Amino acid sequence: MGTMPRTARYAAHILLAALALTGCSSSAPPSAADSGTPSASPSSPAQICTALVSYWAKETLKGSRWAGLDWEQKGLSNGQYAIHEDAVAAGRAEERTGGREKALELIDRFTARRCAEEDGATGSGGNRPPPT
Repeated sequence: MGTMPRTARYAAHILLAALALTGCSSSAPPSAADSGTPSASPSSPAQICTALVSYWAKETLKGSRWAGLDWEQKGLSNGQYAIHEDAVAAGRAEERTGGREKALELIDRFTARRCAEEDGATGSGGNRPPPT
């Protein structure tokens, strides 16, 4: 950081220290906190499934920039992908009648229920889902 102004070097050092302390990296997956849903760090397979699937289903419903990633890039198992697709379909139906906020709330409830029923849906079953 040789030619940077002193304040810029200081800011860069602070940023790097903060990233190191929080364990963040530019390749880290989105967290549940990013989804607007307050929660503690997920620890059970069902909680991890809920955080991951709910996040991606809401991003898909909103049409975000990264919604077009495939199921592997999103870090989903085959079972989680199936929940994702069902949650998005349910969210779209709710959005037509109840609006976007109600649809996003439905996705949270839907994924929590399905992920709990399937204990995190971490199995792959050996089959890839069909392309969307």
